[in-house]
Amino acid sequence: MAFNFCLKWYTNTPAIHSFNLPFLCNPPSRPRNLISSPVSISKQPSTVFCVLSPGRSVISLSPGFTSQQFLDSLRSQEDGASGYRLFLWAMKQPHFAPNLPIFEELVLKLGNIGSFDLVRQVLDEMKRSEVEAVERIFCHLINSYAKFGMFEESVGVIELMEKEFGLSPGTHTFNFLLNILVNESKLILVESVHSLMRQNGVKPDVLTFNLLIKSLSKVHQIRPAILLMEEMPHYNLVPDEETFSAITQGYIEIGDLEGALRVREQMVAVQCPCTNKTINVLIVGFCKLGKIAGALKFVQEMVTQGFCPDNFTFTTLICGLCTEGYVDHALEVLDLMLQEGFDPDICSYNAIISAFCRKSEVVKAMEVMEQMISRDCSPNTVTYNAIINIFCKEKRVQEATEIARVLAGKGVIPDLGTFNTLIQSLCLTGNFTNAMNFLSDMKPRGCKPDEFTYNILLDTLCAKGKFGEAMKLLKDMESSGCSRSVITYNTLISGFCKRKKIEEAEEIFDQMELQGLSRDMVTYNTFIDGLCKCNRVEDASLLMDQMIIEGLKPDKFTYNSFLAYFCKVGDIKNAADTVQKMTSNGCEPDVVTYGTLIQGLCRAGRTEVGIRLLRSIQMKGINVTPQAYNPILRSLFIRKKNTEAMRLFREMEEKAEPPDTTSYKIAFRGLCSGGGPIREAIDFAYEMTMKGYLPEFSSFYMLAQGLCALNMEETLVKLIDKVMEKALFSDDDVDVIKGFLRIRKFEEALPIIGRVLSTRESMREIYDRTMEGGSMEERRWLKLIN
Repeated sequence: MAFNFCLKWYTNTPAIHSFNLPFLCNPPSRPRNLISSPVSISKQPSTVFCVLSPGRSVISLSPGFTSQQFLDSLRSQEDGASGYRLFLWAMKQPHFAPNLPIFEELVLKLGNIGSFDLVRQVLDEMKRSEVEAVERIFCHLINSYAKFGMFEESVGVIELMEKEFGLSPGTHTFNFLLNILVNESKLILVESVHSLMRQNGVKPDVLTFNLLIKSLSKVHQIRPAILLMEEMPHYNLVPDEETFSAITQGYIEIGDLEGALRVREQMVAVQCPCTNKTINVLIVGFCKLGKIAGALKFVQEMVTQGFCPDNFTFTTLICGLCTEGYVDHALEVLDLMLQEGFDPDICSYNAIISAFCRKSEVVKAMEVMEQMISRDCSPNTVTYNAIINIFCKEKRVQEATEIARVLAGKGVIPDLGTFNTLIQSLCLTGNFTNAMNFLSDMKPRGCKPDEFTYNILLDTLCAKGKFGEAMKLLKDMESSGCSRSVITYNTLISGFCKRKKIEEAEEIFDQMELQGLSRDMVTYNTFIDGLCKCNRVEDASLLMDQMIIEGLKPDKFTYNSFLAYFCKVGDIKNAADTVQKMTSNGCEPDVVTYGTLIQGLCRAGRTEVGIRLLRSIQMKGINVTPQAYNPILRSLFIRKKNTEAMRLFREMEEKAEPPDTTSYKIAFRGLCSGGGPIREAIDFAYEMTMKGYLPEFSSFYMLAQGLCALNMEETLVKLIDKVMEKALFSDDDVDVIKGFLRIRKFEEALPIIGRVLSTRESMREIYDRTMEGGSMEERRWLKLIN
């Protein structure tokens, strides 16, 4: 049976293909200029000094130095290059005769730095010196090739041994090579080495089978792995715990925990010793598959059979409990771990700290970190990242910054993720100067900013209208060798368009072509929208034609930009034609499309048509947003149709998306200025305040005047108290306002209320405003914290 099925041993297997090792075909000539500077020799009566190169230490040897003395000097060299130069010098000494340990040391040193051409020369010299080669030297070479990812060359060493040195690799060498290839998941090369092993008649041992079985299990070939294990008795070999563990791991990898447990039963049946390693593999399986309750029950059962949980057991259970959200139970296991005399490692503590952070329980996370430090377990970057992330999420950016400084003070170098999290949070909370300071700190600490870092800062600068600084940062990005993708340029185009700097946006748009970047849908849609908002609809139309030529199909965002322009200028005919064209091109209008058209109709005084359009999109099953309702609400209130407007408002609450900040402001203004029952305006003021929306002061002032005119001062006082509570007025402002209210000086109190309200925005208002016009990063932030 071939390797792909069972890896049976055949004697008539075709020969392995030769691997392309340059020095097998054409051995390189001895390299020239190997010594960067001449070797200088200084002789004194009792000592020979070898100065290898300027600035390097001097090697001192007695005139008749022995091979062991030379070997000691060779081992003292910091790198393979200096060691090789020392060897070249020694070869010129008449009494020097290199031995096997010297050649082995040279192969090790040169292999570690990847100087394989020099390794070849050392091996050639070994052959000329008639020093008998041993397998161990070639294992060093195999390992060195693997270290540099040259796995085919590692396999080619087998052929080198046979052809160049007449040395037949034994079981140990093949196992050494197989172990490397299996660990690196090089299955095809494993098959080739296995075939070569059979071809050479090398007898496998238990380790050989274990490696091959592990290789099959890693690629989920469980049945072939089991068949291979069943072949072992034909070679007078008995499967050991490693054999069964490899198959157990394979079952776990494919999610078959029952199969893994059956393997353990088989171990018991054949009286194969079952140590903690096997039990822990199964515990990992339970946790990996999310069966933490089963893992705890299994451990309990194994304890009754003599199993003693070790450090790995406890760590696995802690991580499993934290992954499933049972962090309090994980703490209990941590306490038990300590009682049993085990010291939790960084993985255990980090799992618990991260779990508490995911639940936003910062205090508990900090307590665990303090316990961790008290037990001489130093937090690492993972620990601090978890804490910093949760502080940033909760807008406690100052504390996050302080932790980052502590991190640096303890010698824990912040990674790119830490810096990006802090920079993003500082930008979103208005601390842009500190964000730039962190950018400056990154490079000296060996942490290179990436595109995400720069894009965060560019987005913030554009949102602030600081385009000169943004362009300077773009040049810094270029000079630092950081790649700039379409996202970077889209960020700049969006920023320029929002500030109606169309010429600058056009320049960035043209730069993309010069940089070899393909413009995407976001690029075109952003620029088209900017042109339409600057009343350059003809240019926008030409840009859409170019977009189509480049193979991009206009979507709803493209058409909605044109639609918004036509509605803004009152051109309802072209607006309707745009929707018709959109539909005919296979682009289904969305709620934004209809909302924009409804707004245009209402502006043109055709509110009834807008209402009919609203009903038609409801019949299509589209989830109608406040942006579609608000224009109709405003139009109805202006026409003093308060009852009809409030009926529509309640309909929005019951059948559509909830009213937004604009909806409440329109309704409150309409109720306060529409001449309707004042009680309705009062009740609505309480309602909106309780739902987190602060009243607009101009409307609130009209209501206050009406209440005073009707001698309803007590009602006004209660309403003011509620507004002050929800708007988080300062204690000083509250004391002053209440003082005026007690003596009924409302005209003095109201301006103070207006001043404070003008500086306050409810969380609802912040969310609505940011989602409508905020920067990309601000919108992402709000989605995260909501």
